Amino acid sequence: MTASAGNPYVNGGAEATVSSTVPLDDGDIHVCQDGPRDAPALLLLHGSSSSTRSWNPLVPLLTGSHHVIRIDLLGHGRSAKPADRSYAVPDQALRAGAVLDRLGVGHAVVVGHSSGGAVATALAEQRPEPVTALALVNTGPGLDAFIAPESAAAGPSQWPPSDEQLRRFARTGFSRVGYRIPEELLDDVRGMTLHTFTATMRATRSYLEQRALPDRLSVPGRPLLVVFGEDDRRWRSSSVSDYLAVPGAEVELLPGLGHSPQLEDPPRTAACLLAFTAKHTARVD
Repeated sequence: MTASAGNPYVNGGAEATVSSTVPLDDGDIHVCQDGPRDAPALLLLHGSSSSTRSWNPLVPLLTGSHHVIRIDLLGHGRSAKPADRSYAVPDQALRAGAVLDRLGVGHAVVVGHSSGGAVATALAEQRPEPVTALALVNTGPGLDAFIAPESAAAGPSQWPPSDEQLRRFARTGFSRVGYRIPEELLDDVRGMTLHTFTATMRATRSYLEQRALPDRLSVPGRPLLVVFGEDDRRWRSSSVSDYLAVPGAEVELLPGLGHSPQLEDPPRTAACLLAFTAKHTARVD
């Protein structure tokens, strides 16, 4: 693991975030760490076209009791964006597992937002040993739950996208009319290449086409929490009931929130996660 160029500390709450780069065979992965290193680990996985910054408002609410680890998946944020590597969900999951290995983290509760929940699921499928429990935040269980966007909001029609295209695309990620979309989230899309943008979108669709997430999650046998903003404009919130097919699954619907509850209401989202992790983690000796 090598320190990233420039100042390794970025704003992440009451304590400085330690930012570093983990070199993997198919590209460098940008990692942020917060909180005490001897506390139970939380691995946070962002959704498509996003980055570690999508968790910024939530992190300070978690670090009192957790070692919080965030990564930019390959093709996103400050991680490498190669044109000749796989962006398939199982491959992204293996990279996330490799990062935990490099950091010396043996066990973690894995939290995924949106398509990051698919990556979390794939990690539990392929390498269940380090996954203590799973929490999915507004991750649709299958393609039948997807809300087809209006053509104008389907995605940028040019690259690089215009500011107006970006805002139309991002607007469905939030429930409140007039919600001010953080500029850094738009920058995350601008920072992608057309290849990484389209390849990651296709990868999530392919993964869900092959098998629905509740079916996949019944195999690893890990504790599962599903948090869903009730006013999600990308996935039908009623589909959250599909996850109840997973033995022992817990479901939390958050009224008044949309696809990104960790940004729209960090305290309410953190309360759900902390109540869940308190039951399924123990301090590291």
